[in-house]
Amino acid sequence: RRNQVGRAVSHSVSPHTSEKAMDIVNNVKASSHRIRNSIATIFGLVALTGCATNAPQDTWQPRGENAQIINNLQWIVFPMAGVVGVLVFAFAAYTFWKFTDRGQPIPSQSHGKPIVEIILTIIPALILTVVGVFTFRGIFELAETKDTEMIINVTGQQWWWEYDYPAQEDQGITQPIISSGQLVIPVGTKILLRETSRDVIHSYWIPALNGKKDAVPGRINLLRLQADKPGIFAGQCTEFCGLSHANMRMEAVALSKEDFAKWVANQQKAYTPPADGTLAKEGEGVFLNQCIRCHQVNGLKKADGTPAIAAPDENVYSGAAPNLSHLMSRNTFAGAIFDLLNKKCRSDVWNASPETIGEKYLAGVSETCLNANDLRAWLRNAPAMKPMYADPTKLVKSGGKYRGMPNLGLTETDIDKLVAYLLTLK
Repeated sequence: RRNQVGRAVSHSVSPHTSEKAMDIVNNVKASSHRIRNSIATIFGLVALTGCATNAPQDTWQPRGENAQIINNLQWIVFPMAGVVGVLVFAFAAYTFWKFTDRGQPIPSQSHGKPIVEIILTIIPALILTVVGVFTFRGIFELAETKDTEMIINVTGQQWWWEYDYPAQEDQGITQPIISSGQLVIPVGTKILLRETSRDVIHSYWIPALNGKKDAVPGRINLLRLQADKPGIFAGQCTEFCGLSHANMRMEAVALSKEDFAKWVANQQKAYTPPADGTLAKEGEGVFLNQCIRCHQVNGLKKADGTPAIAAPDENVYSGAAPNLSHLMSRNTFAGAIFDLLNKKCRSDVWNASPETIGEKYLAGVSETCLNANDLRAWLRNAPAMKPMYADPTKLVKSGGKYRGMPNLGLTETDIDKLVAYLLTLK
């Protein structure tokens, strides 16, 4: 229609008038195009803000004191930033429309007008001052660790997290507990995480409980966590740390103090070997032949009765592999990227109420609930399930050691036996 108008004008008026008319039509087209793009952008941003309102890694749903401090700061900073953003976009849109080149004289310039320069300096300074005051206060509050009641050592490496609970009589921990994948804590207790790394820089982040804290080789950084109610909270490594950075996850499991005491008692329970003549007993033999080189199971003994001690320092670049003692008391494996529970049982645990989640989590992984497909696939060919530098000949400066779990070349019969054995580690 606009093109028809342009042609009609060009035939009915003088050439000079026709050129002006065509300029007007082209300007209308350009303005219409800019308006459409602006509207599309606004609707796109609005749509994105509504995505994943119940996402497991959501900073807007705090579940602990430290996360609440961050959330309070967000509610101060984001509205201010939103108002500033709207004003800037509105002023820019007005400027684009008002001063579109239509052949008019160049508008007067504000350079050299002190009142304009002073206003444009004072207003941002005041905004930044307000934001800075609340931000600095939040930073100091988050850095407070003197009031913590429990210590857990957290160590990152490619591509999983290790949790080491030192003996703490007041928490019922009489001997060290070493786990991986899932951090288990009591609710209402301020936890001090002492973070470090064995290889490269990682970053520990469980948004429902606190902000991010880097795990740096050779250093110990402190982070305080506290959960208000029982639940499971997802987290993610947020510092690029190599090939499977996106697959380096973690979960924090908050239990009532009574359920946490039960968890501690189970973790400190002595190893019970499988009964002779069972498939699990044969799996214990496969574990001793293949897995003990890297993975420790506390209390496991060799055929001669001597303790079976893993030697990951001789096989793994970082010098450690996940401790598999009580593996089936956890819900995940392989850096928390895979579930030990099948979909139905996992949903039953994750969606449990705060009153029932302790009982369901402490039930562990049964044969009925086992995610056998992923576990068997992992034992069959781990590098195919999770990208890793599993071949030391292809990795510079590996020292002939693995960085990640290699393909062990297990037969299906060996896998059957291993799965049966791992199910006994509760």
